[in-house]
Amino acid sequence: MIKRLLALLVFFSYTVIYAQTIKTDVLVVGSSASGVAAAIQCGRSKVKTILADDGFKISGITVADQMVSLEVNNNIASGIWGEFRNHIRENYGKTAGYDTAQNAPLKFEPGMGTSILKKIGDTVKNLTVYQNAIFSNIKKDGDRWEVSLTRDGKTITIKARVVVDATETGAVAIKAGAKMREPFSNQTDNSVLKMYRTSIAAGENLPGQTHTDANSPKNNYPQYPAFTIPLNSILVGDVENILVTEKVLPAEKNIQYLPLQLQLGQGVGCAAAFCAFFKTTTKHLNVRIIQGELLDFKGYLLPFADINQTDHARRAIQQVCATGLLRGRQQVTNGNPQFVFMPDSAVSTAEVQPVLAEIYTRAFIWFNIQKPGEKFTVGNTLSFISEITLTDPAVLNKSMAKAWKGQYKFKSDFDVNRPISRYEFAVLANRFLNPFARTVDLAGRLVN
Repeated sequence: MIKRLLALLVFFSYTVIYAQTIKTDVLVVGSSASGVAAAIQCGRSKVKTILADDGFKISGITVADQMVSLEVNNNIASGIWGEFRNHIRENYGKTAGYDTAQNAPLKFEPGMGTSILKKIGDTVKNLTVYQNAIFSNIKKDGDRWEVSLTRDGKTITIKARVVVDATETGAVAIKAGAKMREPFSNQTDNSVLKMYRTSIAAGENLPGQTHTDANSPKNNYPQYPAFTIPLNSILVGDVENILVTEKVLPAEKNIQYLPLQLQLGQGVGCAAAFCAFFKTTTKHLNVRIIQGELLDFKGYLLPFADINQTDHARRAIQQVCATGLLRGRQQVTNGNPQFVFMPDSAVSTAEVQPVLAEIYTRAFIWFNIQKPGEKFTVGNTLSFISEITLTDPAVLNKSMAKAWKGQYKFKSDFDVNRPISRYEFAVLANRFLNPFARTVDLAGRLVN
């Protein structure tokens, strides 16, 4: 009798374990590189996250001991992708003939790549990984999504504020009744749009694209084949708090998409964490807060190849350029296009005047009175800062002369009469004018 009671107790305990409902802030479903990156970022953004992993592995050459080679977007050491790249180079750094130069293709064995990405995930607090968990159903339950997973023949029910669909087919979002968007394309003419202001991932080009494509759009920004992926591309129609990763990208992907998958996943993770942390929905996404979180974790908003990840002005440049106040350009070297910031080039008045006038109401009066020349000078910049911040011009100039090389680490001498460099302007505009603080909607338009 006692044995039978013990057996029944064990049986019912086992059943209760699998019948319990688990609550979390974010659930990521899908064993893709973008899904892993999204889960890592959510955990790092301090929201409780579960990753339903049904067998993640980086795909590539399957012959033992052979390596894959990533040829594109190696210059953009953004966030988790940059972290992954550093781990690969550390692992292979002592291998004879292995090239660890900044612009060199990244070579590694797929198994090693899979192991490294999993190890990065293992270090993240607030992240729980359910191995061999297969998605089966999703339905709405109040302010949460109730998701059913099958694991070892048993059903696990998870209630999450936000669900990230990282499957290749968009199975989770479709099952929830979502209307899917078309995959992102940088071959669409965006010349009249300002979607770059909402960027959550960026690259030099999609695999297979070149700047010599005669059919490419000529007026895009960033200049084709460089691109930014806007925040609204990860949203779905008809339902809230479901975000997608893999369905944003073209259906036919290969190993060359890995850098972009990791960058996109990180951006999606920031958006999911925003909704979970603020207990809000995808209808109320705040572009600048999400981008700020991405920048906190060394992500890129624009794919500048000439601004090093360790540059102390990296964030200032990314923020100022995400407003359109300064714009990057395409530069072709030895047949290879790169999207560059050109930090040492002079700032032209024609470039900054339209956006300054768009953001600051008093800019129109200032330009009419000051009438700056073709090149915007250090003096012009300080005068405009004085006007907007209501700071005494003499006091500002004196303090800037002292801080020029010490605090701001500018290389050129302080001279109010010379043209200001793009690097100097970005740092000062970010510090004193803070244009990035202006709210923009999902179309990149300023919100008053």
